[in-house]
Amino acid sequence: MSAEDTLTTDREAAVTAEVLDSFAATPDPRLRQVMTSLVRHLHAFAREVRLTDAEWTAAIEFLTRAGHITDSRRQEFILLSDVLGLSMLTVAINEPDAPGATESTVFGPFFVDDAPEIALGGDIAQGAAGVACHVSGEVRSVTGEPIPGARIEVWEADDDGFYDVQYPDGRTAGRGRLRSGTDGEYRFWSVLPSPYPIPHDGPVGDLLAATGRGPMRPAHLHFLVSAPGFRTLITHIFLAEDPYLTSDAVFGVKDDLVVEVSWHHDTPAPDGSHPDGDWTSIAFDLVLAPSDEH
Repeated sequence: MSAEDTLTTDREAAVTAEVLDSFAATPDPRLRQVMTSLVRHLHAFAREVRLTDAEWTAAIEFLTRAGHITDSRRQEFILLSDVLGLSMLTVAINEPDAPGATESTVFGPFFVDDAPEIALGGDIAQGAAGVACHVSGEVRSVTGEPIPGARIEVWEADDDGFYDVQYPDGRTAGRGRLRSGTDGEYRFWSVLPSPYPIPHDGPVGDLLAATGRGPMRPAHLHFLVSAPGFRTLITHIFLAEDPYLTSDAVFGVKDDLVVEVSWHHDTPAPDGSHPDGDWTSIAFDLVLAPSDEH
C-alpha cells in the first residue's frame, strides 16, 4: 500500500471512529448497539463502492422524494423496504420458533386501522370488482386447540389490481375485521384476488425500472390475526398457479402459503346462499404461535 493509500485509509477510519465515539454515552444500550452497528455497516458500504458525491446526492434526493410521496394512504418507505428484501429479512429474523405455526410474510403498505367490522360470514368486498370468493378455515394453536374470538383483519386488491385506498373517492372495499367463532372457525365473502403491480409511479418504481426488475405481485389476500396469549400473525395466502409466484417484487411468497382455489357454478354456497354464475372458494387454517410471555 502506498503512502497516499495509507493516508486515505487512515482519514476514512478516523471519520468512522469519531462518529462511533459520539454514541458512547447513549443511555439505552440497545439504541447504542443499533446505531453503532448501523454506522459501521453504512460507512463500510460507502468505502466498498467508493461512493461519489453525485451518488450521495442522488440517494438523498431519492429518499426526499420517498418522503414527499408518503402520506396517510401510501407508505413509500415500507415499499422501499419491501423491494430491497429488508421487510422479508426482518420477518425471517423474528419468525417464532413454533413448528406448525402459519408462516409470516410482509405487512405491505396498504393496511388501514379502522377497517369496518363484519359479522362472521359477512362480506368484505363491499362492491369491489371481482369473482365472488368464499374464504373459510379455523384459527387454532400449534397444539390444535381452536382459538375463539381471535381478531382477524383482512384486506386485498380488487380485480383491477387496486386497493381501496388507491382510489381518490375515499371508498372502503376489499377489507374488513371479524372475530373467529366459538370453535375457532372463520368465514367471509370477498372477491378472488388478482395479481397487481406495486405502486411504481414514484421513486421505488424508478428504482425497479433502473435495475430491470418488474413491479408485479402474485394474487394474494392479507391477514392480520391476534388473540390474547398468542403472537400476532401477519401473513398472506397466495393463489396456486399464479404466474408471478416466482417473481414477487417484494419476495413475500412462501410455499406453505400457496392455496388452491375451487371453482363453482350455479351451486349452493357453504352458507346456504345461491350465488349467480361462477364463484370460488378457498380453505385455509390460521395457526398461531404462543406469545413469548405465554
